[in-house]
Amino acid sequence: MPPRIPNAPSSLLLQSSACGGSSSRCTASRLPTWASSSLPQPSSQPSTHQQQCSSFSTTAPAHAQSTRRQKMFTWLDKKGSQFKEHTRQGPNLLGGQDKDGHAIPFPANQYFKSQPVLSEGSREIIYQDVMEKGLPIKAVSAMYNVDVRRVAAVLRLKEIEKRWIKEYKPLARPYARAVMKMLPQTVLGGPDQQPHESINDVYVHSYTTQQLFVPVSESRDFTREDAAKAFGDHILPVDKKLRVPELIEFQKDLLNEVPLQEANKKFLKATAASEAMIAEREAKRRQAVEDAITRVKTNRFEFRFQEFNAENVGHDGRDRNAVGWRYGVPFHDRKRSQIKIPTKVE
Repeated sequence: MPPRIPNAPSSLLLQSSACGGSSSRCTASRLPTWASSSLPQPSSQPSTHQQQCSSFSTTAPAHAQSTRRQKMFTWLDKKGSQFKEHTRQGPNLLGGQDKDGHAIPFPANQYFKSQPVLSEGSREIIYQDVMEKGLPIKAVSAMYNVDVRRVAAVLRLKEIEKRWIKEYKPLARPYARAVMKMLPQTVLGGPDQQPHESINDVYVHSYTTQQLFVPVSESRDFTREDAAKAFGDHILPVDKKLRVPELIEFQKDLLNEVPLQEANKKFLKATAASEAMIAEREAKRRQAVEDAITRVKTNRFEFRFQEFNAENVGHDGRDRNAVGWRYGVPFHDRKRSQIKIPTKVE
């Protein structure tokens, strides 16, 4: 707000108005009589220059609120009062819910849906099925429609929680209950259980987005494996990209009128064998890494030596397995005249 000055005396205003106008009026007394008669006579109305000179306001400040501020407090007192405190189970958002029951946090963006989280009881059910009943992780994922990675994360967090309970470490139970009360939840194990998420989303490789014309004879069966090889030898078919590929054989058994109980047993056996093979492969990899390291223990330190091939630097000299990759290898992301987009398909 501009500063305010007290009302000036009328004599000062008259003097400023007499000499603050055009320069011809102030110098009229110095000119001859015949020249002064041709000058414009002073008018009773203030000139444009006089109106622009008064840059200070002498009006009192307005203490009333603006229209937008009044509307804001009106909304907070009426419709917005229900969002001040969370008093119910489940989300209480501005956008409400759509016809499918999904929560919409932003009213202006109807396409953004708040995704549900697993309830505390659901996570306990997953932990008991895997750790106590001995079911494979893939089988539990297919049973409850929960992604394999989420099932593994639930198991790791539950292990930490139970270890903290044994060690008498404090848990943030009140905070967890308050947060879970405001989020949409998926309850597993009930009669009206809903799928939590999609478990077999296929990753689209960038090589498969191009269009190819492959000549194939009419007598040949062109399968999905042949289509994957047409895009590249390292491209896997869709059947091998799935998180739970054993579900394909399970659905085939059901279509071939195999009894449900027998199909379930076959599915559990296949998932258990798959997880055992993955665990064995991971154990061999860790053992190979451990065998390649020579350890020399002293009183204070443990020195670890490992053989490296200095020529194994990759086609661009920046292979992640090369010597010195972790110690200051510069990147050219911010350098000028550097091509940062692929120029060919390898």
